[in-house]
Amino acid sequence: MPSIIARLAIAIATTTALTMSSLAEERVVNVYNWSDYIDEAVLEDFTAETGIRVVYDVFDTNELLETKLLSGGSGYDVVVPSAEFLARQIQAGVFQPLDKAKLPNIANMWDKIEEKLEPYDPGNAYSVNYMWGTTGIGYNVEKVTERLGEEAPVDNWSLVFDPANMEKLADCGVHFLDAPSEMLPAALNYLGLNPGSTDQAELQQAADLLLSVRPHVQKFHSSEYVQALANGDICVAIGFSGDVFQSIAAADEADNGVTVAYSIPTQGTQLWFDQMAIPADAPNVEEAYEFLNFMMKPEPIATATNYVYYANGNKASQALLEEDLINDPTIYPDAETEAKLFTKLPYDQRTQRVVTRLWQRVTTGS
Repeated sequence: MPSIIARLAIAIATTTALTMSSLAEERVVNVYNWSDYIDEAVLEDFTAETGIRVVYDVFDTNELLETKLLSGGSGYDVVVPSAEFLARQIQAGVFQPLDKAKLPNIANMWDKIEEKLEPYDPGNAYSVNYMWGTTGIGYNVEKVTERLGEEAPVDNWSLVFDPANMEKLADCGVHFLDAPSEMLPAALNYLGLNPGSTDQAELQQAADLLLSVRPHVQKFHSSEYVQALANGDICVAIGFSGDVFQSIAAADEADNGVTVAYSIPTQGTQLWFDQMAIPADAPNVEEAYEFLNFMMKPEPIATATNYVYYANGNKASQALLEEDLINDPTIYPDAETEAKLFTKLPYDQRTQRVVTRLWQRVTTGS
């Protein structure tokens, strides 16, 4: 008969073996996505259906994501860069091409959006669309009206690019995106120049325009404006469409007397796409495929869109979307609105260095 010590040793060894076996069998997918960009219920449903645990981290700038990807060994299985950044990351070998045989739900994707993505990801070989939208103006209706009157140019870039307007708005708070790939094209477009220009003199003009209103900008940030608008802490933000719609919903739910609205400026604005992709060094590739395939089912992506109020690239999901969402031309643009939108390709390395330098000047005000 084994001694007490021997029996204890056997018990410990057995428990350890069982624990190690359990850990070895646990399946995980590591996802890195934009902040405030999914309904938690979607992740819970994925785990319930597949048994795969989701480790979900968030970022709020493409530049932060790109730094992690280019340094290698990020540890993520699914990441969600914007299409412009995705294009140059593909060239850098950051992602693995998709095996579409493992993605049967890709049949649900919207050919119209896939066509628009061709310049960034030819053949949609490396990515599938998560969400898409526009960059526009979110504003507090009452506070802007108080300062600029009933005829305030809320649907015009002059609201934020005319120093005379910005001076009057400064006391109630204005946020700009901390995103040169969004802000410089908007400024170029307002100046009547090609928003995708790589001409150094034209980029300088755009930076000079931003510097002219810089003294009246409270903060450059790509996510804080969501809650700040909803709370009435600021009155204007250049922001992403769905983010502003979240502000609108949050203010309505709080019933705090704040009315937030979103506009696509009459001069036009940038159309952007956020893409799901699998890094070349992803540690859990099969789990990544299961996550992508799940997110291409109509129900999960519809749940996400109904929560975040961003359009998605899944045609089959549209029957499941809230009517006020699918029928809103600032979310799913009609032909008239779509005619105002533009896309922009990635900057080449030389231009990117210029843009980085100019943007540092803008954000620091120097």
